[in-house]
Amino acid sequence: MQPAHPVHNPDVTTSLYRWAQWGFSGGTAPTVASAVVPELPEVEAYRTLAEGALHRRIGVAELGDRRYARGPEPPEHVVAALAGATFTQARRHGKLLVLEIGGDLDGSGPGAGRRLGVRFGMTGRLLLDGRGAVDRLVYASPRDDSAWDRFTVRFADGGRLVVRDPRLLGGVELDPDESVLGPDALVVTAAELRRALEGSEVAVKARLMDQHRLAGVGNLIADEVLWRSSLAPHRRSGSLTPAEHRRLHRHLRATLDLLTARGGSHTGDLMPERVLGGRCPRDGTELVRSTVGGRTSWWCPRHQR
Repeated sequence: MQPAHPVHNPDVTTSLYRWAQWGFSGGTAPTVASAVVPELPEVEAYRTLAEGALHRRIGVAELGDRRYARGPEPPEHVVAALAGATFTQARRHGKLLVLEIGGDLDGSGPGAGRRLGVRFGMTGRLLLDGRGAVDRLVYASPRDDSAWDRFTVRFADGGRLVVRDPRLLGGVELDPDESVLGPDALVVTAAELRRALEGSEVAVKARLMDQHRLAGVGNLIADEVLWRSSLAPHRRSGSLTPAEHRRLHRHLRATLDLLTARGGSHTGDLMPERVLGGRCPRDGTELVRSTVGGRTSWWCPRHQR
């Protein structure tokens, strides 16, 4: 008996009809047309966009809302650290964008040698000179309103770097503590992943999403990776066998590479089926909807064990 929905191997690129259905390009540039929330692929797209802000003299930084400054230092310190400075490097640690701050013309200044951390929450977008790496976020308003510009860096050349966040769930922070984050999911080694999971009674999905253990995995990516790895999301982390650890690591790295190339965390093969009555793209079995680690999970009861 043929399954109700198309069946394909999750190790290969999804069929063309899904690209058309979900409206994103099959190119390799990490540019996102629409996403649910910023997960690792979206923040990687922001990082790539932010490279266009490097080595441009900053005239002034502005906080559209003082609450957007996080951490122990007052908002005035964030603004002062950037005046006359430059950004010298854009990098990412999980869902955290980090901009390294250089000094003014003589290499000095209050911000020299410091780091600006940017978190995007569920609704934050990064814009550079009016261009965005993500056009729309599902949980954000479809309006594109400059009233939601919470943090703006104005460059001496007239350009701007803007964080637009309707729900104020993100924030900027000087010298964020990156030591509290686990290894980045895009480059985590097999040994590091095993250490993050072994000996734990916590569900494997919840453990994958624990940013202190593994940085960068959100709800959609966790479901996609576990589906591809044939692991049930509620499975005890400490119960995985060595072979399952290796399989999970392989699919974690491959899935993140694939979703980043496709254009975002919402481009997984499982995504179109995350509805009542949705079917497993691998074997056609009706998916189960459950709550794991406080998050809605969709998984296949036939092949995920």
